[in-house]
Amino acid sequence: MTSVLHLTSSRFFGGPERQMLGLARALESDTQTIFASFSEDGLNRAFLDQVRQAGFLGNGLHNDTPHLIAARNEIVGLVKKHGIDILICHGYKAGMVGWFAARKAKIPVIAVSRGWTAESRRVRMYERLDRWMLRRMDRVVCVSRAQADKVIHAGVRPERIAVIHNAIHTERFVEVDPGGRSRLLEYFAPAERPAIHQVVGAAGRLSPEKGFDVLIDAATEVLSRNPEVGFVVFGDGVLRDSLQSRIDRLDIKNRFLLAGFSDQLDDLMPHFSLFVQSSHTEGLPNVLLEALSAGVPVIATEVGGTREILGDNLAGRLVKPGDARALARQIENAINDPHAKIQFSKLGRQIVSREFSFEAQASGYRDLFAEIPFGSEGGIPAAPLLSVPGGLRK
Repeated sequence: MTSVLHLTSSRFFGGPERQMLGLARALESDTQTIFASFSEDGLNRAFLDQVRQAGFLGNGLHNDTPHLIAARNEIVGLVKKHGIDILICHGYKAGMVGWFAARKAKIPVIAVSRGWTAESRRVRMYERLDRWMLRRMDRVVCVSRAQADKVIHAGVRPERIAVIHNAIHTERFVEVDPGGRSRLLEYFAPAERPAIHQVVGAAGRLSPEKGFDVLIDAATEVLSRNPEVGFVVFGDGVLRDSLQSRIDRLDIKNRFLLAGFSDQLDDLMPHFSLFVQSSHTEGLPNVLLEALSAGVPVIATEVGGTREILGDNLAGRLVKPGDARALARQIENAINDPHAKIQFSKLGRQIVSREFSFEAQASGYRDLFAEIPFGSEGGIPAAPLLSVPGGLRK
């Protein structure tokens, strides 16, 4: 049985954490999976609690920045204690410390590259470090072909890259909560609720790369001609105040709401009339997989791996990033065409169920593990080809 250690720096139980845990469950028959996370001032507990509830071993590292040498030694100790064959790193800090730990422990190391946001000067510095470290990894898993192209451009040899898509448990949306629509409408003021017939949803960090300012501008156009529509964005972040100011200035605050984080999004999402992604950059967005699994039509910007999910407009419509007018036009087309909504809903569910399951993802990782000679002392030979496992649509 292969023994794998996932190393991360988790601050909450989000998309990457769901991916790690879902993969561990899908590999359970032939792979022992252990998790470790840097403390992040105790914020790692949310993820480690989920790991332990699922029956896996979760380790909170005692050492964190600036004690990274001690952290490396702690990881080496976990590798030896649990007989780890492969270390998988998620994020720049895990990649940097994990690479040194893997070399000291003489085991192969894999990095997972989900995307870069360049959302601030500090983040750009970390992402430059991440690119530098990726060139030294034994393998790099990219969540989309688009991200693989970026990683190659950053200097990683193509033969060291595997493309393995994100995945989702579609059964999360099998049973639709009949009270979800009422709870969704409760985000709006009581006087507004009777007039709202369709709710357009979005979700993500309120940060520059998500393009929510573009969505606000598009919504202003849509609402000027479609007063029966309401918009709700779930998530929080550094741009909350500036986005709210924009909403207030455009006088759409009664119909465009920043709802913050919600742990009930799975129950609410099936009641969206439409889901919109307005991002400037993405890896392979989990939230689109969630929306499609929930049977919600999607309008999304053509960035990162989004086309790899939607295909050639099979399960939703693609628009260029940053174009508020085009986004508004597609939103109006979607909400005013019930036949298209039914078609997109059906095709979206089919595509996600067929191509973005954790079983397909696990198959990709098994293929990747089979390439790696266990017991190697670092610097393992590169695979002969670009590996594209995990059900990637041609």
